[in-house]
Amino acid sequence: MQGDSADITITHPHADPPGRDGFGGDDPAVARTPPWPRRSLGTLLGCVTALFGFLYLLLVGTALGPFLVWPPTRTAALDILTTGARRLAALERSRRSGFFGDRFPEHYRASDRKTLRYLAVRSCSGLLCAVVIGLLGFGVVLAGLLLWGTVQGRLRWDELLMQVVLGGVLLFLDLQGLVSLATLDARSARECFGPSERELLRRRIDELATSRAAVVQAVDAERRRIERDLHDGVQQRLVALAMLLGRARRRRDPGQADALLRQAHQESQDVLAELREVAWRVYPSALDSLGLEEALGGVSERCGIPVRTRFDVAGPLPQPVETAAYFVVSESVTNAAKHAGATSVSIQVVLHGRLLTVRIQDNGRGGADPSGSGLSGLRSRVAALDGALHIDSPPGGPTTITAELPCA
Repeated sequence: MQGDSADITITHPHADPPGRDGFGGDDPAVARTPPWPRRSLGTLLGCVTALFGFLYLLLVGTALGPFLVWPPTRTAALDILTTGARRLAALERSRRSGFFGDRFPEHYRASDRKTLRYLAVRSCSGLLCAVVIGLLGFGVVLAGLLLWGTVQGRLRWDELLMQVVLGGVLLFLDLQGLVSLATLDARSARECFGPSERELLRRRIDELATSRAAVVQAVDAERRRIERDLHDGVQQRLVALAMLLGRARRRRDPGQADALLRQAHQESQDVLAELREVAWRVYPSALDSLGLEEALGGVSERCGIPVRTRFDVAGPLPQPVETAAYFVVSESVTNAAKHAGATSVSIQVVLHGRLLTVRIQDNGRGGADPSGSGLSGLRSRVAALDGALHIDSPPGGPTTITAELPCA
């Protein structure tokens, strides 16, 4: 494999499962839920930071109000307002990361409008949360007084029952309000410090359109390659075979005719071998009849250099995943043998959960060109399955190609 050094990672957003943002790169998921005392402290701190945000918007917004209304000074005033809002938003981001374990994309930058909207929502929800917590504390005090009155015998049983029912209803509403406000806090943080659902959907549409175009190009390139193999290889050998048979028919000397027939017979065997090789490159029949492991064994047998294979897959794989894995291995091994000057290749096919990892490494000269037709076709094939392809091929080698294929 020749060309410039490459280290390529192809990622595609999936539908947001729990703990993912559907966005390649950093994961805003809660990697591990912190203990409740830590989250409670974060909630109380959020009430304080919400007060800061509210006062900032009230005081600074009021002071800059005339400048925001006047068009000539609107841009400068908005920059001043946004600068402070971003600092307060960064404080909220640190609070979410430190007390709630949230992880957000490091390089994502929200727009000015989104930042101001988040600070406004966060200030209102935080102050409302402070009110709900205050009501909860007030209820605890009333419950203590009720308990003390019961111990002193100053309450009748009907009054006690009525107070318990009302207190239970208010406690339920108060706790439900806290849960709803905590959910709003987490959701608004995800929307501000990470891509929104609309942005993810737009990105997903763009990547699907790109992937579709790449697949079409890869199919066209594969058809041209098949046509070239048949025209330059099989067709030329068939022409040579026809010429040998024609010469044998015209020969009157039995010995010369017999020699030509032997050549024709050998040529027919070579034609069959080459046609079989072309058919294997188009699609291996063993993949359907015997499975991926046996098909990869066929790749090792046809390769001119030693190939070591580790196959650690328990259970069947989806047919599109098996096909993609086979062609990743086949193309990589072929490139290593023909272009990289490798003397050995190692293949690892491992299934971890619902992710199939295919890793091919050779000891060749390296410098693989990711823009070549072969690797571009692999990139398109893997991308069509929402997989990831990594190519590490520094000059001098070794070359490592890793494909990650989700088995959804």
